[in-house]
Amino acid sequence: MTKRHTAKYKLDRRMGENIWGRAKSPVNKRSYGPGQHGQRRKSKVSDFGLQLRAKQKLKGSYGNLTEKQFSRTYTEAARRKGNTAENLIALLESRLDAVVYRAKFVPTVFAARQFVNHGHVTVNGKRVNIPSYRVKPGDVVEVRERSRNMALVIEAQASGERDVPDYIEVDGKGLSAKFIRTPELAEVPYAVKMEPNLVVEFYAS
Repeated sequence: MTKRHTAKYKLDRRMGENIWGRAKSPVNKRSYGPGQHGQRRKSKVSDFGLQLRAKQKLKGSYGNLTEKQFSRTYTEAARRKGNTAENLIALLESRLDAVVYRAKFVPTVFAARQFVNHGHVTVNGKRVNIPSYRVKPGDVVEVRERSRNMALVIEAQASGERDVPDYIEVDGKGLSAKFIRTPELAEVPYAVKMEPNLVVEFYAS
């Protein structure tokens, strides 16, 4: 596991954007980069730099995703028929931890990974504790009965920071969600602009 969970907002500062759209992000107060010379760092970025930035931003938005995991996901996206950039987004959004986060079972992507790891979630009635598990259209993801009164679940349910996207159908109590379809880029509620086409260029170069 990576160490991003101990310093998750460093990515926000480095990118100068509120990656997860959270009120606690330091970018809301300081939009410039970290460090002594952060405010003066305005040099022109090369094409490679733009591609790398797009890759780091997209990868970072899914929390504790390692470079190996992300690269493997890209390889699978490139292998599939159709637009590689759209395939990449579809695969990332099909991850169980991503569905748990989008369904608002937990407040953050970092919590979603841990929530799945600790066995608090079922898929079609069976317990699954693998964050990278690929959810298929029609699958029902549910918070286990004994986990429904956890503080982070209650916090997420009450939060007004984000809405559940149209490709996920949440039940009335908000603790069971059906994955309707794999989404297109335009449907995913990223807090900032993502450019998967640049990610494709990064890996293709």
